[in-house]
Amino acid sequence: MSDNRLTFKEMCAKFDVTPRTLRYYEYIELLQPDREGRSRFYGPREQARMVLILRGRKFGFQLEDIRQWLLIYENEGTEPQMRLFVEMASRQVRELEEQKRQLQEAIDSLVELRDQTAAGLEKPA
Repeated sequence: MSDNRLTFKEMCAKFDVTPRTLRYYEYIELLQPDREGRSRFYGPREQARMVLILRGRKFGFQLEDIRQWLLIYENEGTEPQMRLFVEMASRQVRELEEQKRQLQEAIDSLVELRDQTAAGLEKPA
C-alpha cells in the first residue's frame, strides 16, 4: 500500500467529516476511492477532490454543482473548469449578497422591535 493513501477512518479524521458524509459523497460520485475487499483507500486525487468539495460547501455551492464542476476537469481539462468556476462563483456571490441583504433587513427589524419593546418597559405603568 502506498504511504499517501488514507483509510476510510483516516479520511474522516483528516477532513473532519462523518462516515455518513464520506459514504454519501462516494454514493453521489464525488469521490471514487480504491477498494481492496471491503476496505476503501483514498489517494492524492480523492484527497484533493475532498478539499475542493469542502471548499465549495463552505461557499454555499450545491453538491450537484460541485460534481458537475469536477466532471468538467476530468472530461475537458483545467481551462474549461476554471471558466465554469468563474461563472459559478459570480452567481454564488450574487446569491450571498442577496442573503446578506435579507439578513441585514431581519437584523434591523429585530433591533427596532427590541428597542420599541424595551422602551415600552421603561414607561411608568
